[in-house]
Amino acid sequence: MKSSRLIRIPFAAMIAWAVFAAMPAVAQDKHVPKAQAWAEKTLREWMKDPVVIEAVKAQNAKHASLTQDKIDALDKQWRAETKASAKPLISEVTGNALSAYLKKKEAESQGLVTEIFVMDNKGLNVGQSDVTSDYWQGDEAKWQKTYPAGPNAVFVDKVEQDESTQKFQTQVSMTVVDGSGAAIGAVTVGLDVEMLMDM
Repeated sequence: MKSSRLIRIPFAAMIAWAVFAAMPAVAQDKHVPKAQAWAEKTLREWMKDPVVIEAVKAQNAKHASLTQDKIDALDKQWRAETKASAKPLISEVTGNALSAYLKKKEAESQGLVTEIFVMDNKGLNVGQSDVTSDYWQGDEAKWQKTYPAGPNAVFVDKVEQDESTQKFQTQVSMTVVDGSGAAIGAVTVGLDVEMLMDM
């Protein structure tokens, strides 16, 4: 997830959010089938690219012996780097070939994709289009409901308002698989709900 920013919310946006929040759960879930369909048709194809599979497999091998204490330490380092001038860990991830590929896919979506990041089999970031607020996603539903759930898992989260853009967005996550169909990691994509519903 991206770092939160405190800003003034326009009155119209407040009214829109109040109306949306008051909608029945069934109505709020109308985005789910659209997001699932987009993930199956588009995101799954993106994740078949060798740059994705090779990067995830390489990081899985690199992190094979990581303990939870080390994962927590890396996550703490990442969080600190988001506010620091020196960002060795963040730069290592955002500067790799996978991140370049994801940034390209986000740009080509013409606003539909608001963020995209790929995780390894421990829930650690492998590549991303934008800097996330944390490095470890293994304690969040986006990872817990995908990679551990098997190769065909797709999880669509609730709709939320992005504080920086005032737009409504959702996150769709799915398991990343290798050429044999085995689960190797996960991916999360932020989608602009208005654009998604117009598709």
